[in-house]
Amino acid sequence: WLQRYRLFSKFDEGIVLDREGWFSVTPEKIARHIAKRCRCDVIVDAFCGVGGNTIQFAFTCERVIAIDIDPKKIEMAKQNARVYGVEDRIEFIQGDFLKLAPTLTADVVYLSPPWGGPSYGTIDIFDLEKNIELNGFRIFEVAKAITSNVVYFLPRNVNVEQVISLMDDKSSLELEQNFLNNRLKTITAYFGDLAKQTNY
Repeated sequence: WLQRYRLFSKFDEGIVLDREGWFSVTPEKIARHIAKRCRCDVIVDAFCGVGGNTIQFAFTCERVIAIDIDPKKIEMAKQNARVYGVEDRIEFIQGDFLKLAPTLTADVVYLSPPWGGPSYGTIDIFDLEKNIELNGFRIFEVAKAITSNVVYFLPRNVNVEQVISLMDDKSSLELEQNFLNNRLKTITAYFGDLAKQTNY
């Protein structure tokens, strides 16, 4: 509860969250930063949840396609987008990203799949294959079929070698550590044209 304004600065204006939303939504400052990096015409938010990232993407992109398998989360994301006045720039789709992906066209795909709840923090090294219910490697491959410009939002304890292994000979990768209040919160991996040109 004490973190509510870090999650949504307009929390008191009608923001709705479920239990999972409280620990899975991206803090607004981090979401805003990522959205600036992802500025484009069309972005897909593949696991939109209650809409923290979706809302920020709507400020920097012409159109946002926000997908979630849970109809309740889609309703919450719509309400939260209304609070921020950006619902007209977002197309909400209730469905399975892995099944919908072949029908999608976009400039950027943003991936923030469920990490398995707060317990992810108790794992020494977060495994993309074993600790993400949907298999983090498969999710990435499906996204990459839409565009090479993929952003992967991951726990601070992710296995970095696995993330680097997602890169192919033609793509670039940039890993960014996201800090809030001097604490490492998350890691964001930018692939394709979104990566600042760094040689590994």
